[in-house]
Amino acid sequence: MRPYFEKMPGFGKPLKENRIARTQDSRARLEAIEAEIVAAKKARQEVGIPTAKINERGSLTVWQRLEYLVDPGTWQPLHSLYNPMDNEEGSTNVVDGLGKIGGRWAVIIGFDNKVLAGAWIAGQPDNILRVTNLAKRLHIPLVWLVNCSGVKLPDQEKFYADRRGSGAPFFRHAELEQAGIPVLAGIYGTNPAGGGYQAISPTILLAHKGANIAVGGAGIVSGMSPQGGFDVAGLEQLIANTRGMKDRPPGSVDTHFGATGFFTRVYDEETGVLDGIKEYMRAIPAYDPMFFRVAEPAEPQLPASDLYHLLPFNQKSDYSFDDILARLVDASEHLEFRPGYGPEVYTGLVKIDGMLVGAIGNRQGLLPKGYPEYADYPGIGGKLYRQGLIKMNEFVTHCARDRVPVIWFQDTTGIDVGDIAEKAELLGLGQSLVYSIQQADVPMMLVVLRKGSAAAHYIMGGPTANRQNAFTLGTAATEIYVMHGETAAVASYARRAIKDKDSGKPLEPLAQKMNEMAQKYYATSRPAYCARYGFVDEIVDLKALRGYLKAFAGAVYQNPKSICPRHQMLLPRIIKG
Repeated sequence: MRPYFEKMPGFGKPLKENRIARTQDSRARLEAIEAEIVAAKKARQEVGIPTAKINERGSLTVWQRLEYLVDPGTWQPLHSLYNPMDNEEGSTNVVDGLGKIGGRWAVIIGFDNKVLAGAWIAGQPDNILRVTNLAKRLHIPLVWLVNCSGVKLPDQEKFYADRRGSGAPFFRHAELEQAGIPVLAGIYGTNPAGGGYQAISPTILLAHKGANIAVGGAGIVSGMSPQGGFDVAGLEQLIANTRGMKDRPPGSVDTHFGATGFFTRVYDEETGVLDGIKEYMRAIPAYDPMFFRVAEPAEPQLPASDLYHLLPFNQKSDYSFDDILARLVDASEHLEFRPGYGPEVYTGLVKIDGMLVGAIGNRQGLLPKGYPEYADYPGIGGKLYRQGLIKMNEFVTHCARDRVPVIWFQDTTGIDVGDIAEKAELLGLGQSLVYSIQQADVPMMLVVLRKGSAAAHYIMGGPTANRQNAFTLGTAATEIYVMHGETAAVASYARRAIKDKDSGKPLEPLAQKMNEMAQKYYATSRPAYCARYGFVDEIVDLKALRGYLKAFAGAVYQNPKSICPRHQMLLPRIIKG
């Protein structure tokens, strides 16, 4: 069955000049933040030993290895600014993202050999867990560029121990392999201790001739017999031992290719390792994209540049979600599920690179008169009501039945509140949506267009409340918080205001505290903050969003765990009636 898709409601209507004029300031602010994010990402790449010096030593940087390895035009970086422990290095010392290698999608991660020779540092375990989760959820290979000197020893207490410590990737690699997901490793440089396990835990090990992997490196082996302290004689012996170990490091190619056979292949050139990864990637199970395409790929018939006019930077301004979607999906076409019911949310089928994908998003502005039907107050877009929650539950369940992946587009202030809303069962319907998403077992991704707030951020595909979320993107307009800063200040200090008033205390100091709290909420919800502390996996330029959608769809359909034949799907038939 080939679904019939309709043009988006605003298709073919050019943006009016007066509307463009009104949004020039909004566009300027969006582009300014995007420029700041780009500059921060560029600065992150410049940290550590200069590229020229690395090259003089006969090595490539991780960035150069990625450029050689990944098919041109397919790299979609993630976690570029992630630094949850505020490391002085400005990162977690790994670089990762989605990209094609030899025509196959993979999750790719590499140690930054410009910084501490790729050592483990604080925050890195959580970054790696995000990456292994991504490979598991998309069911595609994980490719490692291993160049890890071990541990940043002065900070070991920040990452070594605990259930989510640096050892977790080793059992996560085993989980991926047990699920039939290969882990490929290209191995460079010296990799002792933790670096040795980063190298040995993958499925296929491809090494450069100068690489070594070991339980302990020269420094560790030389110090394995503690004497209770240090003196000059002990240091002289340590120096001699260390020099000998440096000349003959444990775990060299002679050992792990010639004796143990751990290295599958060894290459004289660094690029040879990357060519080997490409060869192995071409050998993995992967469907030709045409197997799952419901139509030939087609670019949106409306330009992505319009997004800067259509998405207001001002969080209180409304806009047409349908117009946004029309700039992101194939041919600007869709099939809407239950239009008119639950008007605060859009649900429907779209095509991304010819692949069928479910789309869910918040609509903005005043809702039709008489909605929500259970209350005497008007409905406002961005907030969730009874019908919208029911509709999303239904749509996710139908997508699960038809094995259709889902992309969420979030711009929400939360769920309707008050005793009337409680009687309308909104609390239970919100948790029902969490249940529906969790039982769906289809990959999902989230784009926080502007606001991600309150429980609605959780239940609308947010990474916190489900295991289906592969990754989350933000934009230059993104804000994520439990509630708006002013609302939080009121919730925190309303009773205090009554006490101060009744006791005759001046209210100015309390007003100042409330303003400070509101400002703190604003500062800790901005795009760069969201990226640094992992609220999102990447802040993306509006014009680059479609590239991530195509990467998601391509990865999901590359080697899915389950299939529903298109002629047996129910959702398109339900929509058509």
